Amino acid sequence: MKLTVVGCTGSMSGPDSTASCHLVQAEGTGTDGERRVYSVLLDLGPGAFGAVMNHVDPRDVDAVILSHLHADHMSDMISYHVFRRWFPTGALGPVDVYAPAGAVDRVRGVGGDPVTEDFSQDFRFHTLTPGYTTSVGPLSIEVHPVLHPVEAYAIRVTGPSALGDGQVTVTYSGDSDACDGLVDAARDADIFLCEAGFVEGRDTVRGIHLTGERAGEMATAAGSRHLILTHIQPWTDPFEVAAAAASTFTGGIELARAGAVWEL
Repeated sequence: MKLTVVGCTGSMSGPDSTASCHLVQAEGTGTDGERRVYSVLLDLGPGAFGAVMNHVDPRDVDAVILSHLHADHMSDMISYHVFRRWFPTGALGPVDVYAPAGAVDRVRGVGGDPVTEDFSQDFRFHTLTPGYTTSVGPLSIEVHPVLHPVEAYAIRVTGPSALGDGQVTVTYSGDSDACDGLVDAARDADIFLCEAGFVEGRDTVRGIHLTGERAGEMATAAGSRHLILTHIQPWTDPFEVAAAAASTFTGGIELARAGAVWEL
C-alpha cells in the first residue's frame, strides 16, 4: 500500500501546500483478471484537485472518501465534477463518493448549482454512518465517528503490504479532538495520519481539533506504530507541533508535506 500526501495545510490552502487531500493506492486484481493499481482519495479540499494530477490521472481514481463536509476538506469536489462532466473526449461517468449525510446538498451549495443538479452523472454518493465498511479493490475501508462540530469520521484503510508480507493499515483522522472513536480507528495502525491543528495554551476551545500533545496521546492509546502530523495551519510552526507530540508519543513522528510518499 502507498500513501501520498496531496495536500496537508490545515483549514485553508497555504504557501507550500493545498488543503487536505491524501491518496491511498494498492495493486490488486480487477474484475477482468488483470492486475492494476486502485486509487482512493481521502478528502478533496481547496486547490487539491489540481495537485492530484501530479500523482494520479483523475480518470483512474476509484473512490473519494470525505471525512466530513467542512469546505477545507471537500470544496474541490466541484473541480472534480467539472473534470468528469466536461472531459474533452466525453463525460467520464460516475465515481463512488463516500461522505456523511447531506453531501449532495453541500457540493451543490459550493458550486451554486440549482436544486435539479444531483451530480449523478459524475458521482455515486454513499452515506457514511458509524461502523460503515466497504472495499475498493484490495483496500478494506471502515469509518469511526469522531469529535468535531459537524458529523465527522476517521477513516481506516487496510490493504496489502507493498513488501508482500501481509496486510498494513493507514488511519486518517480527518478533523477531531481527542475521543474514543479516534483511538478505535487508529488501533495498531502502521501509519496514523493525524491532524494537529491547535497549539496548547493558544487554542483553548475543545471539541474541534487536536494539539500535538493530544495527537500523541491518541497515537499512544491506540498503539499506532508511526505518527504523521497533518492539518497544521500556515501560521503555526510545525516543528513546535512535532515536539509537542513527542512529549506524549515515543514512536516515530513525521510532519506531512505535500508530495511526501510512504510505501508500507
